Amino acid sequence: MNWQQAIKDYKNYLKIERGLSQNSISNYSLDLQKLASYLEEHSITENPISIKQDTVQQFIYDIAKMVNPRTQARIISGLKGFFNYLVFEDYREDNPMDLIETPKIGRKLPDTLSEEEINSLINAIDLSKPEGERNRAILETLYGCGLRVSELITLKLSDLYFDEDFIKVTGKGNKQRFVPISDVNQKYINIYRKQVRVHLPIQKEHEDYVFLNRRGKQLTRAMIFTITKRLAEKISLKKNISPHTFRHSFATHLLENGADLRAIQQMLGHESITTTEVYMHVNRTHLTKVLKEFHPRTTEF
Repeated sequence: MNWQQAIKDYKNYLKIERGLSQNSISNYSLDLQKLASYLEEHSITENPISIKQDTVQQFIYDIAKMVNPRTQARIISGLKGFFNYLVFEDYREDNPMDLIETPKIGRKLPDTLSEEEINSLINAIDLSKPEGERNRAILETLYGCGLRVSELITLKLSDLYFDEDFIKVTGKGNKQRFVPISDVNQKYINIYRKQVRVHLPIQKEHEDYVFLNRRGKQLTRAMIFTITKRLAEKISLKKNISPHTFRHSFATHLLENGADLRAIQQMLGHESITTTEVYMHVNRTHLTKVLKEFHPRTTEF
């Protein structure tokens, strides 16, 4: 088994057996390709079945000089998964990554926007252009429902259950969940649908997607990133934001206003509550305010 065949087989496994997104599969395969290229550059002939721990350790040591600890940890995790797959398929008896330690990294706190900053971004949209109504509906949905970019661009008309105030979202691993949607959010989507979308030359196989480009095709992830970046530049926002920032802000603002962490977990589609708990650490000022307001020992007798 050579590296290219092994990577190809692993990609099929991740897609069919694990149900991972194309984005995740690409990231895993790129990390494996880095290892394969490293072996080729150093004239090392070990294949996926014969590669030894010392070789992988040297690769990790060398790559650590070029990437930050977080990226290094991701590469190690990806390689562990790949070799576990080979063991599972009986290609190997051991995982050469078993004794390789992952660098200790702090939990990265997500960037968030204030309500005022979100309002400023939305108010900066030029509604005189047809795509303006679409972009407003997009930002309202990212923030109002806490969607990932991939969930937003794959949202379909048949997923809108406005009579019940819910939308059906397809998340990571094709797992579906129902997310509540506010009347305000529904209003802006309906304005876009009835006043702009109906006039587009909608292409075949794109009829059911909610958000379309001017050619009547499904929007790309890159386009959503471009929309948010341009708006940030327009209002001279100093923060480095992305569409995901609206998802973080959705969770943070819910928590700050008293929402239950378990409910936020369900709306975000997190498998584990520990993933959602990161938002407990985002706004320490808010936590201090809660302590002062509710703890009995914050004032003298």
